[in-house]
This record gives sequence, structure tokens and C-alpha cells, in this order.
Amino acid sequence: MSAPPTTRGEPITDRRQLAAYLESGCKPAPDWRIGTEHEKFAYRTSDLRPLPYDGPDGIRELLTRMTRFGWQPVEEKGNIIALVQDMANITLEPGGQVELSGAPLETLHQTCAEVHRHLRQVKEVGAELGIAMMGLGFQPKWKRDDIPWMPKGRYKIMRDYMPKVGSLGLDMMTRTCTVQVNLDFASEADMVKKFRVSLALQPIATALFAMSPFTEGKPNGFQSFRSHIWTDTDPDRTGDIPFVFEDGFGFERYVDYLLDTPMYFVYRDGAYIDAAGQSFRDFLEGRLPALPGELPLITDWADHTTTAFPEARLKKYLEMRGADGGPWRSLCALPALWVGLLYDQVALDAAWDLVKDWTTAERGHLRSDVPRSGLRTSFRSGNVRDVALEMLAIARDGLARRARNDNWGDDETHFLDTLQVIAETGRSPADELLEKFNGPWGGSVDPVFKEYAY
Repeated sequence: MSAPPTTRGEPITDRRQLAAYLESGCKPAPDWRIGTEHEKFAYRTSDLRPLPYDGPDGIRELLTRMTRFGWQPVEEKGNIIALVQDMANITLEPGGQVELSGAPLETLHQTCAEVHRHLRQVKEVGAELGIAMMGLGFQPKWKRDDIPWMPKGRYKIMRDYMPKVGSLGLDMMTRTCTVQVNLDFASEADMVKKFRVSLALQPIATALFAMSPFTEGKPNGFQSFRSHIWTDTDPDRTGDIPFVFEDGFGFERYVDYLLDTPMYFVYRDGAYIDAAGQSFRDFLEGRLPALPGELPLITDWADHTTTAFPEARLKKYLEMRGADGGPWRSLCALPALWVGLLYDQVALDAAWDLVKDWTTAERGHLRSDVPRSGLRTSFRSGNVRDVALEMLAIARDGLARRARNDNWGDDETHFLDTLQVIAETGRSPADELLEKFNGPWGGSVDPVFKEYAY
């Protein structure tokens, strides 16, 4: 989730401002950056329970102590709900998952250094409080009712609305974690090609990063239960959005999609106003029931772009949203995969050649079957593992051509090594967890909280 919104911004008087907002993200290749976000489950080491907001070992205390590292608190109604530092921020998901939204960085070496620095900080504070954090796609042990809710106005609105439109939305909010990367584009045409490639290949990334095979202490039959949850969260704002592959797709067509996505809220004077299910089209005409007679600000549009949840999402940049949260090495591998595919023109062209003749039905098959079958999902004459190997080869070549070396002369390709092993063996992180559950863990998920802690 994004940092707290602002009410500052120009009023929207012309629909063309909506597409112009998205288009303003275009920038030349030398200015492209890498923004990595990752969510983590925080829990007490004594009883493995998720953290409440208040209390001596709660989320508030965690955030308060993180300020020693230079983070500045952001409050909502007297509660610290985020931290900011330069271009990065730390935010809270509804169930207390702690998210780092990293700064826009030039290289994957910088990204991985940022990840290590952040995990070192939370580990230091966690040791003082008797808490730890881990990355997994889905909460492996606790029920939905066991998860405390964070005191953010936005989340109360979503909590009330979600059960009206799907059966798993509250699980998405409270019991999932992801890692994603945000990447730039040069032009509308560049955005379109990158959007199409990333949407088509998102299920392949889901299979490589699948790490949510447990629900409430037992195997759930899925490789990525987190990914499955999105299929029954809210059909108005999720899915693989096939129109992206239609002729004529561009910023304007995506604006139409967002205008057809029901609203959640409007932010005014430090408070969230419930507009759940209402129409931004009505807002443009001053007919929003939540704010009758008012016209939207450009900041309202910026907020609205964050409330659509397709597998890849367009804002002023593109977000890759298909991966489960995982161990530290995956937090560097996810951005490496997509940077290799999208930030080198030869690689981008090769990736498009790989997916351009996939049909809507084939993409739908991948989206529906990969959460359960992962790399073993059938596809054409082979399976997803075959596609993953091709995808990784393209990404590795792209990173090699980028030739961004660290101080020791190493380029960025080694960040893909963990994914290469997964693809070559066909053994996903979820498979690894299940093998341990059925072997040395003796049918218990509790050891995951120690073995996979950061």
C-alpha cells in the first residue's frame, strides 16, 4: 500500500488531465530507476502471534524505535502509521505486515544493499522487543480472526467493502505478503510493450516465487495461495485485464479502465471519506454522493490509481505484482528478473516475441492454474517451467548487456542465480516448504517462523 495521501493538488477540470497524469511518468532511459517494495509478517518470537498495534512489543513501538535510524514518523489521528526517509518509506498493511517501499535506485546492487540495510535495522529493533519478521506469501498458521487490524482509515473502508464483492478480500488484506518492483517507461509505445510483456509473464513469476502452501497450519493444495486469493477479492479491480493486448491500447484506454473501477475513498483534511462503490466518473461531474458538488483534485486521481489491483499495474510507472513474499535472496531476485526483461531493448523485444502470440485463453489458463500447479502447470507442448527457463535466459542476457558492475567488478546477473536453480530443478520455494513440513518439521508449520526469519 502507498504512503498516506495528500489533499494538495490542482483541480481536475478536463478529462485529458487523467491521461496526462499517467503520461507524465515518461522519462528517457538514463533516468529510469528501480523501486522495490516488500512486505513482511511481524510476530512475537515467544508465541509466534502477529503483533497488535499497541503494547510494549507492538507495531507502534517498533515504528517508534525505527526512528533512531533517521526515519521520520507519519501520523494519522495520533497514531504512527508510516515512516519516511528521503525517497523511501515504511508502511503498514492492514494486518500489521511491515512494508519497505524503497527509494528509486539506479542499479540492482544498490537495491540489494537497501534491502540488507532495512532488514538489519528491523532485526536490531526486533531483538530488543522479542519480535521477528519473515517473508512468505500467506500467513501459514493464524486464522483471519487472529490478525489485529491497523488503525488506518483507508483500511476500515476497505474492510467494510471487501465482503460485498468477494470472499477472500479480507484474507488478501490481513494474511498476504508480496514483493514487487516498480519500473519506468520512455513513451506510450514503450509503456504498452512493457505492460503487455509483464502481464503475460506475471504467472511465470508467480510460479518461480510461489511460497504460500499453508493455511492455518496445514497444506492448502496451492503453490501460491496468495495468488489464488486475488481471483476472489474483487472482480472490478483485479485480473489480467485482456484489453491491454488490444489494438489501440494506451494511456487513454487505461484511464477508461480506472474510471470503471469503483472508488474506495476520498481523502480530505486528514480524514478518509467513505466513497466505496461510487464512481469517479460521477466525481468528475460533481455528482459524487460522498462529496456532492465537489470536483476531484489530481491527488484524488493519484489515490484512485492505487485502488486497482491487476497483476501488473500502471501508475506513473509500471508495478510487477505477481510474486509471493519470500526470503532475502528473493527480494533481490524479483527486481533483477524484471529489470533484465524490461530495461534492455533487445531483451524486451525477445520477451515480446516469446509472448506475443499467446491467446487470451492461454493467458487466462496460466492465471487460473499457476497458483495451484506452479511450474508444473501445462502450457502448449510443455509446461511453465520451460517458459521460466526461456524467460530467465532473456533476463540474464539483458542484465549482462546493462553491464552495471559493483565495486568488485560483478554485474547484476548473479541476482538471478536463485531463480535459475528453481527453474532448472522445477522445485519451487513452496515445494521446499512442503518437503520440510512432511519431513523434519513433523507436520508442523511452527519451524518456519524460525528457519525463515530474516
